[in-house]
Amino acid sequence: MFETLDLVVDQRGVATLTLDRPEKHNAMSGAMIAELTEVAAVLGADEAVRVVVLTGAGKSFCAGGDLGWMKAQMEADGATRVAEATKLAMMLKALNELDKPLVGRVQGNAFGGGVGLISVCDVAVGVDRVKLGLTETRLGLIPATIGPYVIARMGEGMARRVFMSSRVFGAAEAVSLGLLAKAVPEGDLDAAVEAEVAPYLECKPGAVAAAKRLARRLGPDLGDAVIAETIEALRVQWESDEAREGIEGFFAN
Repeated sequence: MFETLDLVVDQRGVATLTLDRPEKHNAMSGAMIAELTEVAAVLGADEAVRVVVLTGAGKSFCAGGDLGWMKAQMEADGATRVAEATKLAMMLKALNELDKPLVGRVQGNAFGGGVGLISVCDVAVGVDRVKLGLTETRLGLIPATIGPYVIARMGEGMARRVFMSSRVFGAAEAVSLGLLAKAVPEGDLDAAVEAEVAPYLECKPGAVAAAKRLARRLGPDLGDAVIAETIEALRVQWESDEAREGIEGFFAN
């Protein structure tokens, strides 16, 4: 059904959605962005699905944006850049607004957009050895479209510790930042995920969905105007000399 994702739903209604580009460290290509948007709609419409677990295949959870995809944006015109940034932003919005609980199973490292994916989860648990980072500024880019969700998850004060520096940090710090709920040894990860999943199966799904919608309304503004601002900010940065130098320098090494 999908080329970049794997989706399995068990008899309890727990859907495991796996980013399935392990050879690329599950970096988000244009195809993956489109498929994540599509699968959010599929899962949202499936009444049999009670909870969704988001994880990655292989060593990494998600390395962020696929570098080939980012290089293509550098070579595109302004309208194409806006269109691609909009697709990325709408994918994040679709996952964030999924009416089912979304549980992150962070089995490997997460950078850039991968941190954004963790941030749209309602709760995430990870292996205690993982490394994470908002590494966009090393390339002359900014964590724009993921920004609203990262700030909503960490709070502005906490987020500013890691939002601009590209500093890589460990699982324990991710817990202190509020990005992960807990960090556990690798052998305990599935049990930790199950501990987050199981309570939802005892709840009424309509009430869970309504409570999630209320939490979003009571939280920070993640509406269309904010999303449009992040799209424009990313477009502007993509067109900067720093971004061109950063992307070209990365591919030259």
